[in-house]
Order: sequence, then C-alpha cells, then structure tokens
Amino acid sequence: MSVYLIADIKVTDDGWVPEYATNVHTLVEKHGGKYLSRSGNIETLEGAEKDSTLIAILEFPNREALDSFAADPDYAPFGQARQAGSVSNFHVIDDTDIAGTIPYLKAG
Repeated sequence: MSVYLIADIKVTDDGWVPEYATNVHTLVEKHGGKYLSRSGNIETLEGAEKDSTLIAILEFPNREALDSFAADPDYAPFGQARQAGSVSNFHVIDDTDIAGTIPYLKAG
C-alpha cells in the first residue's frame, strides 16, 4: 500500500535549503520513494492562509520504506538542519478512501 508524506515547511533560516534540496531526493529514491511535488507556489482555496514557504508531497511504496528513509543515518544531518532552520509539519496518509465510494481507491 502506497503512503504519502506531506511536508509543510516554513523556512526560518534558509542556510540548510541548498544542501537539502541538492541531496535529499537521492536518499528518498534510495528507499523507493519519489517526490510528486516540492513547490513554493501555494495558493489557499479554502480555509485560513498558511505562512508556509513550501509544501512537498512524496510517495513511498509502503510505510516501511518511508520509515527506512526517515531513519537513514545519511538523512540525519539533513533532517537536523531542516528542523533547526524551519517549522516543519510532516503528515503521512495512505492510498485509501475513508468512505469506500471511489472505485479506484481501496476502502479505508
């Protein structure tokens, strides 16, 4: 079952960004994941405006692959730099439909 990591980030000190942007996608790929988007073009259609700098959506083949990426010692310095230079909210969702009415999604 695929899982998706939604990273909602407000950069507070951009010193970490170049190294993170250059290197982390290869670590994501190492664990079977891929970026679906990593964008600063954020438009609020409904609800309160966010002061996010960027939102990234990553897909992993399963939760184990995501956890393996997050625990990778090679990722640790990048994650620590991001945490020190941003307010980050990470959410994980799966590929299910809670109502079970969308035929191309598994009922969840």
